[in-house]
Amino acid sequence: MARRGASVLIALAFGLFASQAFVSPAKGAPEVDARVLGATFAGLAPLALEQPANAYDSVVAMLQSWLVGGIALVLIYGAAFVAALANPLTKRRTEVKAEVDAMKRA
Repeated sequence: MARRGASVLIALAFGLFASQAFVSPAKGAPEVDARVLGATFAGLAPLALEQPANAYDSVVAMLQSWLVGGIALVLIYGAAFVAALANPLTKRRTEVKAEVDAMKRA
């Protein structure tokens, strides 16, 4: 319940600061429609009630997510490294280059 109250307070502060984020020109400024601000706040209100995605239940959950993410990155970079070393097109290009160089020497 405390998180919900804090989230609503954050959403209200966001709405207050977002309404004053842009400075209007000195002359001929159009009136700001209050319906737009209300629709924006109503659209963002469900986000204030949800638990943030980066909130972990425990340190163990956080460490597990880092472990899974680290393993995924190692696998991705490992696959890219193997693909770079085992690229048959690059191997064929070096073979052709060696043959052309041998023909030029002869």
